[in-house]
Formats: sequence, C-alpha cells, structure tokens
Amino acid sequence: MADSPGICQRIVQVVLEYDTPRIVHIKNKKVGLINRVIQLGIIVYIIGWVFVYKKGYQDFGDIVSSVSTKLKGVAYPNRSDIGDLNRVWDIAGLVVPPQQRDGFFVMTNMIITPDQSTITCAEAPWIGHNVSCTDTDTTNCPAGHVELTGNGMFTGKCASFSSEVQTCEIQGWCPVEQQDNPPSPAVLEDAKEFTVLLKNTISFPLFNFTKRNILDDYDPGYLKNCRFNNSDPVDKYCPIISLDTTVKEANQNFTALAEQGGIIGISITWDCNLDYSSSHCLPKYSFSRLDKAESFVSPGYNFRYARYYRQNGTDYRTLIKAYGIRFDVVVSGKAGKFNIIPTTMNIGSGLALLGVATILCDIVVLYLLKKRYFYQEKKYMMVDDDDDLRLFAKPNPPGKLSGKYEQLEEDRITNQHRNENYGS
Repeated sequence: MADSPGICQRIVQVVLEYDTPRIVHIKNKKVGLINRVIQLGIIVYIIGWVFVYKKGYQDFGDIVSSVSTKLKGVAYPNRSDIGDLNRVWDIAGLVVPPQQRDGFFVMTNMIITPDQSTITCAEAPWIGHNVSCTDTDTTNCPAGHVELTGNGMFTGKCASFSSEVQTCEIQGWCPVEQQDNPPSPAVLEDAKEFTVLLKNTISFPLFNFTKRNILDDYDPGYLKNCRFNNSDPVDKYCPIISLDTTVKEANQNFTALAEQGGIIGISITWDCNLDYSSSHCLPKYSFSRLDKAESFVSPGYNFRYARYYRQNGTDYRTLIKAYGIRFDVVVSGKAGKFNIIPTTMNIGSGLALLGVATILCDIVVLYLLKKRYFYQEKKYMMVDDDDDLRLFAKPNPPGKLSGKYEQLEEDRITNQHRNENYGS
C-alpha cells in the first residue's frame, strides 16, 4: 500500500487529466435507424417550427400606437313613462367626456335629480349610517358632522324625509338623490345605432414603418358609407363600426347591457410581415366584454356628474347618474423583417441541436444494448503519459503485466466474458 498515491496526488491527477472524443463507427442497423430518426425530427423542428412558424429568419419590432374616436348618431326614446327624458339626444349629450384616451363612453340609461340647490333638507335613510331621529332625540345628528357616504353636513336638527320617516337634517345639494333602479328598458336603447370611427395610427420604429387603419387606397365615398362586417373580406377592414355590432361581436345583448351598463373591449391587432408589401399589413378587429356580466353586487357601469346653471341669483344643478357602455380600445402587434443575424444564430443553434442525436444514441449503445460492455470497451481508452516508458522498461515474464496495465487487461477479459454471456 506504500506505493499507492496520496489524496493530493490523486486530486492533481484528476484535475490535470484531459478527455478527447473518440470516433467509433458502429455498424448496427438498430442504432443507425434511431440516429437518423432523431436527426430527422430535429431537422423538421428547425425548419417547420423555428423558421416557418416562428419566422426565425426575421428580426421583430414592437408597436407604437395612438387612437382617437369620433361618434355620430341621434336618439329619441319616444316613451311616455320617462317624463323630461323623452327628448332628442345627440352625441353632445350622450358621450361623456367628449374625448378620452384610448376609448369612449356612451350613456344609455340614467337617473336624473333636477333642480338641486344648496339648502337644508332631510338626509336619505339608506346611506349606510344610522340617521334616524325624532324632534326630541337628535343624538345621531351631531352638528357639523359629515358622513362620507351621505349628501351633506349635519345641522344638528331632525327633518321629515317622508310622511312616515324622519332623518337628520343636512346642509347640501337638496333634494337628495332618490334610491331608484334605472329605467327598464333603457331610456336610450336606440344608441345601438350610433357609429364610431376608429382612427388608429401605428408605427414600428425599428423598421421606420408607419401606417393607419384608414387605408390609403380607400375611396372617400366608400369610407363614408361602409360599415364593419367581420364576415366580409372587404368590410372587415372598415374602421366605422356600429355600437350594436361591437356588442354582438362580444357575444352580448345590447338591450340588456344598456340597462345597467358595462365595459366592452375593442382589440386592434397588427401582425405584419415587412418582407412583403406594406399593403399586406392590415389590422384585425376583435371584441370582448371586460367586466363580469353575472355580478350581483354593484353590477354594470355607472357614475354621476352634474350640469350647473344659475337662476334668479341662485345656483342650481341637475344631477345625472349615468349608466352606459364604456368602450376600451386596445392596440397590440408586432412586425418582422429578414435579418441575417437571427438567421445565422438559429441555424447555428439548430446544428448544435443535432448533437442531441449523438448523445441519445450513445446512451442506447453504452447502457441499453445487450453488447453494451463490448461497445464500452471500444468507446473508452485510457492513455497514460508514462506509456512510452514501457519501450525502455525491462520486459515482464510472458503473460505477465505490471501495475495499471494488469488491471486494464483484467477489465478487458471481464468485458469479454460478459459479452459472451449476454450474446449479441
């Protein structure tokens, strides 16, 4: 055991060793077939997936976009059950605000509280805070207190909300808004006939490319009269869309949606291959409902706004609780163009991937076949730097090897016996 190397020497030997591949030509039909099948699969993946489907020969750029909208339409409810709301409505009264970023809102239903002024009145009993009182008990009405969910500041007095209900008196915009459900059917259901012109300008700065969804070859007469139709090969690019069409394309019913309101998404997708003419770069429109239709708590979409006026020196306002449809326009896309750099990178990656076939076949040959020990003997060869000393060393007796060579000979004989036992 005195001649055995120490730990440090073994570490040095391991660190300073070098492995080099050894080419072994194996004439085995099974292994050859596996190798060709794997190579064919890799080649099909590189050509079909990387280059054809994913366009690995192109460089891709991100989109920069701007959107503006322009609506047209007039609605007349022609109903006797809605009082002052039964009048002609146009875009100026229904689109609130007139312009907003990447979208627009159309009012389809409303609750109006007219002629409010800053005086005193009874607070609404449904504000979520106990505001009940009597003429002799106003403990729930501390003077100067403002309830965040209420309508004004408590005066410290009690007032009659109705013939049967008394609540805290407030200083604020009176009379307070009533707790009513929106009219059914919606007051402005006819808004479904309104149209919107979507003006979308996109650019791909990487390729210095700019285009609009209003195509340059449009005839002015066609643009004035066309309407978007997703099933028509020409009109599916028309940028003028009726509101009813947008809702139907989102698989919704305009009559039901107009009553409580909701949010509809309009998606414009640009997927452009700039290796072809710019006329092939065309928008694709799709529609979906963005809010949850089955909500039982706070369903739909609504908000409040007011219109102020002055009469006989007194400030008044009309409070409008507006229900309607908010349309959000979302633009996405990418553009690709041939570039030699990604092309060569993907070709190089594909060639490197072909090496997987060799690795898998080595696993089959060296660990799975019956003659694996025979192939292991042919595959691996150990060469020592001291081998050349054997030329000058004193010969051993016939059939006798020394040191590691004796061990190598024993391993060879063992592998030979294993191969004989396993057969081919």
